[in-house]
Amino acid sequence: MKHRSAIDRKITSKWSNQTQLVRAGSMRSNFDEMGEALFLTSAFAYETAEEAEARFDGRSEGFTYSRQTNPTVSMFEERMALIEGADIGRATATGMAAMTAALLCQLKAGDHVLGARALFGSCRWLMDELLPRYGIETTVIDGTDIDAWKNGVQSNTKVLFLETPANPTLEIVDLKAVADIAHENGAKLVVDNVFATPILQKPMDFGADIVCYSTTKHIDGQGRCLGGMILTDHAFDEEFLYPFYRHTGCAMSPFNAWIMLKGLETLGLRVNAMCDNAEQIAANISDKLDDVRHPSLTTFRDRDLAAQQMTRGGTMIAFELPGGRDQAFKFMNSLEIVDISNNLGEARSIATHPWSTTHKALQEDARLELGITPGLIRFSCGLEDGDDLVNDVMQALEKAGL
Repeated sequence: MKHRSAIDRKITSKWSNQTQLVRAGSMRSNFDEMGEALFLTSAFAYETAEEAEARFDGRSEGFTYSRQTNPTVSMFEERMALIEGADIGRATATGMAAMTAALLCQLKAGDHVLGARALFGSCRWLMDELLPRYGIETTVIDGTDIDAWKNGVQSNTKVLFLETPANPTLEIVDLKAVADIAHENGAKLVVDNVFATPILQKPMDFGADIVCYSTTKHIDGQGRCLGGMILTDHAFDEEFLYPFYRHTGCAMSPFNAWIMLKGLETLGLRVNAMCDNAEQIAANISDKLDDVRHPSLTTFRDRDLAAQQMTRGGTMIAFELPGGRDQAFKFMNSLEIVDISNNLGEARSIATHPWSTTHKALQEDARLELGITPGLIRFSCGLEDGDDLVNDVMQALEKAGL
Protein backbone atom coordinates (compact mmCIF):
# COMPACT_ATOMS: atom_id res chain seq x y z
CA MET A 1 0.00 0.00 0.00
CA LYS A 2 1.45 3.33 -1.05
CA HIS A 3 0.92 6.34 1.20
CA ARG A 4 0.00 9.62 -0.45
CA SER A 5 1.87 12.78 0.40
CA ALA A 6 0.36 15.35 2.74
CA ILE A 7 -1.40 18.37 1.26
CA ASP A 8 1.21 20.89 0.13
CA ARG A 9 2.18 23.27 2.93
CA LYS A 10 1.82 26.23 0.55
CA ILE A 11 -1.90 25.46 0.54
CA THR A 12 -2.40 24.60 4.22
CA SER A 13 -0.40 27.60 5.45
CA LYS A 14 -3.06 29.89 3.95
CA TRP A 15 -5.83 28.30 5.98
CA SER A 16 -7.15 29.72 9.24
CA ASN A 17 -6.16 28.10 12.51
CA GLN A 18 -9.49 26.30 12.86
CA THR A 19 -9.22 24.72 9.40
CA GLN A 20 -5.62 23.69 10.09
CA LEU A 21 -6.69 22.09 13.37
CA VAL A 22 -9.04 19.81 11.45
CA ARG A 23 -7.22 19.15 8.17
CA ALA A 24 -3.58 20.24 8.09
CA GLY A 25 -0.93 17.56 7.61
CA SER A 26 -3.41 14.83 6.71
CA MET A 27 -2.28 12.01 4.45
CA ARG A 28 -4.51 9.37 2.88
CA SER A 29 -3.66 5.87 1.81
CA ASN A 30 -5.02 4.32 -1.38
CA PHE A 31 -8.14 3.42 0.61
CA ASP A 32 -9.08 7.15 0.76
CA GLU A 33 -10.09 6.98 4.42
CA MET A 34 -11.80 10.05 5.94
CA GLY A 35 -10.23 9.69 9.37
CA GLU A 36 -6.47 9.62 9.74
CA ALA A 37 -5.09 6.11 9.40
CA LEU A 38 -3.52 4.51 12.45
CA PHE A 39 -0.23 2.82 11.52
CA LEU A 40 0.60 0.46 14.38
CA THR A 41 3.88 -0.83 13.00
CA SER A 42 7.42 -0.80 14.29
CA ALA A 43 9.13 -1.01 10.90
CA PHE A 44 8.45 -0.70 7.17
CA ALA A 45 9.21 -2.93 4.17
CA TYR A 46 11.00 -2.02 0.95
CA GLU A 47 10.42 -3.35 -2.55
CA THR A 48 14.17 -3.73 -3.14
CA ALA A 49 17.41 -3.63 -1.19
CA GLU A 50 18.35 -0.57 -3.24
CA GLU A 51 15.23 1.21 -2.01
CA ALA A 52 16.10 0.40 1.61
CA GLU A 53 19.60 1.79 1.09
CA ALA A 54 18.21 4.95 -0.53
CA ARG A 55 15.83 5.61 2.35
CA PHE A 56 18.51 5.18 4.97
CA ASP A 57 20.94 7.54 3.28
CA GLY A 58 18.25 10.14 2.58
CA ARG A 59 18.07 9.86 -1.21
CA SER A 60 14.53 8.50 -1.13
CA GLU A 61 11.54 9.71 0.88
CA GLY A 62 9.67 7.24 3.03
CA PHE A 63 9.51 5.63 6.44
CA THR A 64 12.03 3.24 7.96
CA TYR A 65 11.35 2.73 11.67
CA SER A 66 8.69 4.20 13.98
CA ARG A 67 11.26 5.29 16.56
CA GLN A 68 12.33 7.82 13.91
CA THR A 69 9.25 8.54 11.80
CA ASN A 70 5.78 7.07 11.42
CA PRO A 71 2.91 8.19 9.14
CA THR A 72 0.41 8.78 11.95
CA VAL A 73 2.97 10.58 14.10
CA SER A 74 4.13 12.62 11.11
CA MET A 75 0.58 13.87 10.50
CA PHE A 76 0.37 15.07 14.09
CA GLU A 77 3.79 16.73 13.88
CA GLU A 78 2.96 18.53 10.64
CA ARG A 79 -0.38 19.77 11.95
CA MET A 80 1.21 21.10 15.14
CA ALA A 81 4.00 22.80 13.16
CA LEU A 82 1.52 24.59 10.93
CA ILE A 83 -0.60 25.73 13.88
CA GLU A 84 2.46 27.02 15.74
CA GLY A 85 4.13 28.59 12.70
CA ALA A 86 7.20 26.33 12.99
CA ASP A 87 9.18 24.54 10.30
CA ILE A 88 8.97 21.18 12.00
CA GLY A 89 7.68 19.31 15.03
CA ARG A 90 8.90 16.23 16.88
CA ALA A 91 6.31 14.33 18.92
CA THR A 92 7.52 12.74 22.14
CA ALA A 93 6.17 10.17 24.58
CA THR A 94 5.41 12.74 27.30
CA GLY A 95 5.58 16.46 27.93
CA MET A 96 8.65 16.05 30.12
CA ALA A 97 10.33 14.03 27.37
CA ALA A 98 9.80 17.09 25.15
CA MET A 99 11.23 19.51 27.71
CA THR A 100 14.22 17.25 28.45
CA ALA A 101 15.03 16.61 24.79
CA ALA A 102 14.72 20.29 23.87
CA LEU A 103 17.40 21.11 26.44
CA LEU A 104 19.75 18.12 26.35
CA CYS A 105 19.93 17.88 22.57
CA GLN A 106 21.80 21.19 22.38
CA LEU A 107 23.80 21.24 25.64
CA LYS A 108 27.11 19.79 26.79
CA ALA A 109 29.32 19.97 29.87
CA GLY A 110 30.51 23.52 30.46
CA ASP A 111 27.41 25.18 28.98
CA HIS A 112 25.08 27.39 31.01
CA VAL A 113 21.28 27.58 31.11
CA LEU A 114 19.49 30.64 32.46
CA GLY A 115 15.91 29.90 33.48
CA ALA A 116 12.90 31.54 35.06
CA ARG A 117 12.42 30.23 38.58
CA ALA A 118 8.64 29.81 38.06
CA LEU A 119 8.54 26.54 36.15
CA PHE A 120 6.54 23.33 36.41
CA GLY A 121 7.99 21.21 39.23
CA SER A 122 9.65 18.64 36.98
CA CYS A 123 11.13 21.39 34.79
CA ARG A 124 12.65 22.94 37.90
CA TRP A 125 14.06 19.49 38.72
CA LEU A 126 15.77 19.46 35.33
CA MET A 127 17.34 22.82 36.14
CA ASP A 128 18.20 22.13 39.77
CA GLU A 129 19.16 18.45 39.65
CA LEU A 130 19.58 16.80 36.25
CA LEU A 131 21.55 19.30 34.17
CA PRO A 132 24.18 19.96 36.86
CA ARG A 133 24.86 16.19 37.07
CA TYR A 134 26.22 16.39 33.52
CA GLY A 135 28.38 19.45 34.09
CA ILE A 136 25.85 21.95 32.74
CA GLU A 137 25.64 25.10 34.85
CA THR A 138 22.19 26.48 35.67
CA THR A 139 20.85 29.68 37.18
CA VAL A 140 17.24 30.49 38.04
CA ILE A 141 16.00 34.06 38.29
CA ASP A 142 12.78 36.03 38.65
CA GLY A 143 11.46 35.67 35.11
CA THR A 144 9.41 38.86 35.36
CA ASP A 145 12.57 40.92 35.95
CA ILE A 146 14.13 41.80 32.58
CA ASP A 147 17.27 43.16 34.24
CA ALA A 148 17.73 39.78 35.92
CA TRP A 149 17.76 38.15 32.48
CA LYS A 150 20.29 40.68 31.20
CA ASN A 151 22.54 40.33 34.22
CA GLY A 152 22.20 36.54 34.39
CA VAL A 153 23.62 35.84 30.95
CA GLN A 154 27.18 34.47 30.99
CA SER A 155 29.75 33.95 28.25
CA ASN A 156 28.83 30.24 28.18
CA THR A 157 25.04 30.73 28.24
CA LYS A 158 23.48 28.61 25.49
CA VAL A 159 19.80 28.47 26.50
CA LEU A 160 17.23 30.72 28.13
CA PHE A 161 14.29 28.67 29.45
CA LEU A 162 10.89 29.89 30.62
CA GLU A 163 7.19 29.14 30.95
CA THR A 164 4.51 31.81 30.52
CA PRO A 165 1.95 31.82 32.01
CA ALA A 166 3.84 29.93 34.69
CA ASN A 167 2.56 26.83 36.42
CA PRO A 168 0.88 27.28 38.88
CA THR A 169 1.18 30.96 39.79
CA LEU A 170 0.34 32.43 36.34
CA GLU A 171 3.40 34.67 36.28
CA ILE A 172 3.78 36.33 32.87
CA VAL A 173 7.20 36.73 31.25
CA ASP A 174 7.91 39.24 28.47
CA LEU A 175 8.64 36.91 25.56
CA LYS A 176 10.01 39.47 23.13
CA ALA A 177 12.32 41.07 25.66
CA VAL A 178 13.78 37.73 26.73
CA ALA A 179 14.08 36.52 23.12
CA ASP A 180 16.02 39.67 22.24
CA ILE A 181 18.40 39.09 25.18
CA ALA A 182 18.93 35.48 24.11
CA HIS A 183 19.71 36.36 20.51
CA GLU A 184 21.98 39.27 21.42
CA ASN A 185 24.08 36.74 23.33
CA GLY A 186 24.00 33.92 20.79
CA ALA A 187 21.64 31.77 22.87
CA LYS A 188 18.38 29.98 22.12
CA LEU A 189 15.06 30.70 23.84
CA VAL A 190 13.07 27.59 24.84
CA VAL A 191 9.46 28.22 25.90
CA ASP A 192 7.06 25.89 27.68
CA ASN A 193 3.69 27.06 26.28
CA VAL A 194 1.44 24.52 27.99
CA PHE A 195 -0.86 26.88 29.91
CA ALA A 196 -1.48 29.21 26.96
CA THR A 197 -1.83 26.52 24.24
CA PRO A 198 -1.13 27.39 20.59
CA ILE A 199 -4.67 28.78 20.42
CA LEU A 200 -3.99 31.67 22.81
CA GLN A 201 -0.27 32.36 22.38
CA LYS A 202 2.39 31.75 19.72
CA PRO A 203 5.83 32.31 21.29
CA MET A 204 7.60 32.16 17.93
CA ASP A 205 5.82 35.37 16.94
CA PHE A 206 7.80 37.01 19.75
CA GLY A 207 11.14 35.41 18.90
CA ALA A 208 11.17 32.02 20.64
CA ASP A 209 13.41 29.44 18.95
CA ILE A 210 11.93 26.27 20.43
CA VAL A 211 8.38 25.80 21.78
CA CYS A 212 7.40 22.77 23.86
CA TYR A 213 4.09 21.27 24.94
CA SER A 214 2.77 18.56 27.13
CA THR A 215 0.11 17.45 24.64
CA THR A 216 -1.33 15.42 27.51
CA LYS A 217 -3.04 18.63 28.58
CA HIS A 218 -5.32 20.71 26.34
CA ILE A 219 -4.28 19.08 23.05
CA ASP A 220 -5.59 15.67 24.06
CA GLY A 221 -7.94 17.48 26.39
CA GLN A 222 -9.85 14.47 27.62
CA GLY A 223 -7.42 12.74 29.94
CA ARG A 224 -6.80 9.77 27.65
CA CYS A 225 -3.06 9.50 27.06
CA LEU A 226 0.36 11.10 27.42
CA GLY A 227 2.35 13.05 24.86
CA GLY A 228 4.70 15.92 24.16
CA MET A 229 5.77 18.12 21.25
CA ILE A 230 8.89 20.12 20.33
CA LEU A 231 8.55 22.75 17.59
CA THR A 232 11.46 24.53 15.95
CA ASP A 233 13.16 25.40 12.64
CA HIS A 234 14.84 23.06 10.16
CA ALA A 235 18.39 24.13 11.05
CA PHE A 236 18.02 23.41 14.77
CA ASP A 237 16.25 20.14 14.06
CA GLU A 238 18.91 18.92 11.66
CA GLU A 239 21.89 19.85 13.83
CA PHE A 240 20.60 19.10 17.31
CA LEU A 241 17.06 17.79 17.77
CA TYR A 242 16.56 15.00 15.22
CA PRO A 243 19.82 13.14 15.99
CA PHE A 244 18.95 13.19 19.71
CA TYR A 245 15.33 12.21 19.02
CA ARG A 246 16.33 9.38 16.69
CA HIS A 247 18.96 7.80 18.88
CA THR A 248 17.48 8.23 22.37
CA GLY A 249 14.04 6.82 21.59
CA CYS A 250 11.75 9.47 23.04
CA ALA A 251 9.22 9.18 20.18
CA MET A 252 5.45 9.25 20.63
CA SER A 253 3.53 6.07 19.87
CA PRO A 254 1.33 6.06 16.74
CA PHE A 255 -1.77 5.34 18.82
CA ASN A 256 -1.18 8.37 21.04
CA ALA A 257 -0.50 10.53 17.98
CA TRP A 258 -3.84 9.42 16.54
CA ILE A 259 -5.57 10.40 19.79
CA MET A 260 -3.84 13.80 19.67
CA LEU A 261 -4.97 14.36 16.08
CA LYS A 262 -8.55 13.82 17.20
CA GLY A 263 -7.98 16.26 20.07
CA LEU A 264 -6.68 18.97 17.74
CA GLU A 265 -9.91 18.97 15.76
CA THR A 266 -11.79 20.50 18.69
CA LEU A 267 -8.92 22.29 20.45
CA GLY A 268 -9.97 25.83 19.51
CA LEU A 269 -13.59 25.24 20.44
CA ARG A 270 -12.68 23.68 23.77
CA VAL A 271 -10.08 26.25 24.79
CA ASN A 272 -12.38 29.18 24.11
CA ALA A 273 -15.25 27.58 26.00
CA MET A 274 -12.91 26.84 28.91
CA CYS A 275 -11.73 30.47 28.84
CA ASP A 276 -15.37 31.58 29.14
CA ASN A 277 -15.73 29.46 32.28
CA ALA A 278 -12.43 30.69 33.71
CA GLU A 279 -13.45 34.32 33.32
CA GLN A 280 -16.83 33.66 34.95
CA ILE A 281 -15.40 31.77 37.90
CA ALA A 282 -12.54 34.24 38.46
CA ALA A 283 -14.95 37.19 38.47
CA ASN A 284 -17.22 35.53 41.02
CA ILE A 285 -14.60 34.28 43.49
CA SER A 286 -12.64 37.54 43.36
CA ASP A 287 -15.47 39.08 45.37
CA LYS A 288 -14.83 36.54 48.11
CA LEU A 289 -11.03 36.13 48.08
CA ASP A 290 -8.24 38.68 48.21
CA ASP A 291 -5.80 36.77 45.98
CA VAL A 292 -7.33 35.50 42.73
CA ARG A 293 -5.12 35.32 39.64
CA HIS A 294 -6.45 35.31 36.09
CA PRO A 295 -5.38 37.67 33.28
CA SER A 296 -8.99 38.77 32.68
CA LEU A 297 -9.15 40.44 36.11
CA THR A 298 -8.28 44.13 36.45
CA THR A 299 -6.38 43.21 39.62
CA PHE A 300 -4.06 40.81 37.78
CA ARG A 301 -0.51 42.15 38.09
CA ASP A 302 0.64 41.42 34.53
CA ARG A 303 -2.68 42.05 32.80
CA ASP A 304 -1.32 44.41 30.13
CA LEU A 305 1.60 42.15 29.20
CA ALA A 306 -0.68 39.11 29.08
CA ALA A 307 -3.01 40.98 26.74
CA GLN A 308 -0.09 41.80 24.42
CA GLN A 309 1.02 38.18 24.18
CA MET A 310 -2.22 36.21 24.54
CA THR A 311 -5.54 36.48 22.73
CA ARG A 312 -7.42 35.53 25.94
CA GLY A 313 -6.60 35.02 29.59
CA GLY A 314 -6.53 31.24 29.51
CA THR A 315 -8.23 28.27 31.10
CA MET A 316 -6.33 28.30 34.40
CA ILE A 317 -7.01 30.19 37.65
CA ALA A 318 -4.85 30.36 40.77
CA PHE A 319 -6.21 31.52 44.12
CA GLU A 320 -5.01 31.65 47.69
CA LEU A 321 -7.02 30.45 50.67
CA PRO A 322 -5.90 32.33 53.80
CA GLY A 323 -6.30 29.31 56.08
CA GLY A 324 -3.47 27.37 54.44
CA ARG A 325 -3.38 23.63 53.83
CA ASP A 326 -6.28 22.71 56.11
CA GLN A 327 -8.62 25.21 54.49
CA ALA A 328 -7.42 24.27 51.01
CA PHE A 329 -8.12 20.60 51.70
CA LYS A 330 -11.53 21.43 53.17
CA PHE A 331 -12.39 23.42 50.04
CA MET A 332 -11.26 20.63 47.69
CA ASN A 333 -13.04 17.92 49.66
CA SER A 334 -16.27 19.95 49.51
CA LEU A 335 -16.38 20.18 45.70
CA GLU A 336 -19.26 18.21 44.21
CA ILE A 337 -18.61 18.57 40.46
CA VAL A 338 -14.93 19.44 40.20
CA ASP A 339 -12.39 16.61 40.46
CA ILE A 340 -9.28 16.59 42.62
CA SER A 341 -6.41 15.63 40.33
CA ASN A 342 -2.95 16.75 39.21
CA ASN A 343 -3.71 17.05 35.48
CA LEU A 344 -5.01 20.15 33.69
CA GLY A 345 -6.54 21.19 30.39
CA GLU A 346 -9.18 18.45 30.43
CA ALA A 347 -12.88 18.65 29.53
CA ARG A 348 -13.53 18.06 33.25
CA SER A 349 -12.67 20.82 35.70
CA ILE A 350 -9.86 19.97 38.11
CA ALA A 351 -8.66 21.43 41.41
CA THR A 352 -5.01 20.85 42.36
CA HIS A 353 -3.03 21.58 45.52
CA PRO A 354 0.48 22.26 44.11
CA TRP A 355 2.16 22.42 47.52
CA SER A 356 1.44 18.74 48.22
CA THR A 357 1.40 17.32 44.67
CA THR A 358 2.83 18.82 41.46
CA HIS A 359 5.55 20.90 43.15
CA LYS A 360 6.14 18.75 46.23
CA ALA A 361 9.59 17.67 44.97
CA LEU A 362 10.87 21.24 45.39
CA GLN A 363 12.36 22.29 48.69
CA GLU A 364 9.98 24.26 50.92
CA ASP A 365 11.94 27.49 50.53
CA ALA A 366 11.92 27.09 46.74
CA ARG A 367 8.15 26.64 46.76
CA LEU A 368 7.65 29.72 48.89
CA GLU A 369 10.02 31.72 46.68
CA LEU A 370 7.83 30.82 43.71
CA GLY A 371 4.68 31.94 45.50
CA ILE A 372 3.47 28.37 46.01
CA THR A 373 2.03 28.32 49.51
CA PRO A 374 0.05 25.70 51.45
CA GLY A 375 -3.13 27.65 50.69
CA LEU A 376 -2.70 27.94 46.91
CA ILE A 377 -5.20 26.23 44.61
CA ARG A 378 -4.59 25.67 40.89
CA PHE A 379 -7.93 25.44 39.12
CA SER A 380 -8.26 24.06 35.58
CA CYS A 381 -11.58 25.06 34.05
CA GLY A 382 -13.35 22.43 31.99
CA LEU A 383 -16.40 22.32 29.74
CA GLU A 384 -19.18 21.97 32.29
CA ASP A 385 -21.91 24.59 32.50
CA GLY A 386 -20.39 27.83 33.81
CA ASP A 387 -23.16 28.51 36.31
CA ASP A 388 -22.86 24.99 37.71
CA LEU A 389 -19.12 25.46 38.19
CA VAL A 390 -19.54 28.82 39.90
CA ASN A 391 -22.15 27.38 42.25
CA ASP A 392 -19.92 24.40 43.06
CA VAL A 393 -16.88 26.56 43.80
CA MET A 394 -18.87 29.04 45.87
CA GLN A 395 -20.52 26.37 48.02
CA ALA A 396 -17.14 24.72 48.59
CA LEU A 397 -15.63 28.04 49.66
CA GLU A 398 -18.52 28.52 52.07
CA LYS A 399 -18.02 25.07 53.56
CA ALA A 400 -14.33 25.87 53.92
CA GLY A 401 -15.29 28.87 56.07
CA LEU A 402 -15.03 31.66 53.48
